[in-house]
Amino acid sequence: MDLIFFLVFSFVLLLISAFKGYFIVYPLLISITALFLLLLKRGFRLNKLFALAWNGSKKSFSVIYILLLIGAVISIWMTAGTVPAIVYYGIQFIHPSYFIVSAFILSLLVSLLIGTSFGTVSTIGIALMIMASGSSVNPQITAGAIIAGAYFGDRCSPMSSSANLIAIITQTKIHTNVRRMLATTVYPLVASTIVYLLISIANPVEFERQSITSEIARLFNVNLIVLLPAFAILLLAWLRVEIKISMLVSILIGLFISIFIQGYSLTEIFRYIFLGFELTEDSSLKNIILGGGIFSMARVSLVVIVSTAFAGIFAGTKILEYVRVFLKKAKSRSNLFLATNLVGIAAAAFGCTQTIAILLTEELVKDNYYKNNLDNYQLAVDLENSVVVLSPLIPWNIAGLVPATILMTDSGFIPFAFYLYFVPLFNYFEMRIKEGTGK
Repeated sequence: MDLIFFLVFSFVLLLISAFKGYFIVYPLLISITALFLLLLKRGFRLNKLFALAWNGSKKSFSVIYILLLIGAVISIWMTAGTVPAIVYYGIQFIHPSYFIVSAFILSLLVSLLIGTSFGTVSTIGIALMIMASGSSVNPQITAGAIIAGAYFGDRCSPMSSSANLIAIITQTKIHTNVRRMLATTVYPLVASTIVYLLISIANPVEFERQSITSEIARLFNVNLIVLLPAFAILLLAWLRVEIKISMLVSILIGLFISIFIQGYSLTEIFRYIFLGFELTEDSSLKNIILGGGIFSMARVSLVVIVSTAFAGIFAGTKILEYVRVFLKKAKSRSNLFLATNLVGIAAAAFGCTQTIAILLTEELVKDNYYKNNLDNYQLAVDLENSVVVLSPLIPWNIAGLVPATILMTDSGFIPFAFYLYFVPLFNYFEMRIKEGTGK
């Protein structure tokens, strides 16, 4: 009973924080303090709990390194003129009446190529948001389409870290998983595209083409060379070079372009890398072309540290074992998939990171798959069709929090990320139909 009270208490705190706009670390710290008190009451030693929390947090350091690199990449792409150039060329090719659906499809294609949602939103995503800024269209719609597209590749690209993680923990082959995931994504993808197309037609994004392109050309030296930092990321990702190395290479290329083509000094560039980019002269784009910076990711990094401490305590104390009892009640294929989704939502809500949510969900549901004679490939695809796409829909989970932060928006994007909840819904109803017809 005390554990249920703690879970409800923590969940309410997180909900209040999300809806009131409070910094999510505050309720997380209150919750982890309450968890410490609960476990001390159950007989765990304080030094043991601190050790578990520390061991959990240590696992986040590599993630934090990537987050800080993303902040630096965004800034250097601004100073190099990469993002402004993408906007400059993109405005000339994307039709205003099909902007939202174009944002979804472009994000989808980039994420499929590079395999990272964070990398997608911090490259093509930012450019698309800048294009849409200043129009009457709700920016959350654009953000929802971008983030939904970004998670297409995060779910089923062979280069996706989450797809590879699931292949490792389920002992399956990544390319077999990808083929199965593509087969289960057809209906959600078609439905999402249709919805975004209808929204696009009803909400055309009117560009001030001439004024924006002329102002970008005045502020930056726009040519194909300045696109090299983006091209480097895409090429190295396709060659399966580690994302950290890819970003460092992109930063190095952007540094040279910033100095020798855009004319920024090293002092200016390093200030922007740490504090974020902003235009120093008066311009209609001053409140549009900005952002990035290592410090912009500091708050998100704190969320990662505290949330992974939670995961370390959950794993070390095994206090969530009661969930297995709940899962034993799921006998049919559709009910087991529904139970996996519910566990995935809970894991995403309390783990606060997609990685932790995947690990917790797999650990809790795998035995029931074996008991129902479902192989590891079915478990792998179910994880991809549940916890992977549901994690970004939790406002405080960094799977959605980081992309929203990068796009300079908030959790308001969630109702418009149609693909993310179409995937589990369509797959669940397909299972129900097959069970009803006896197939």
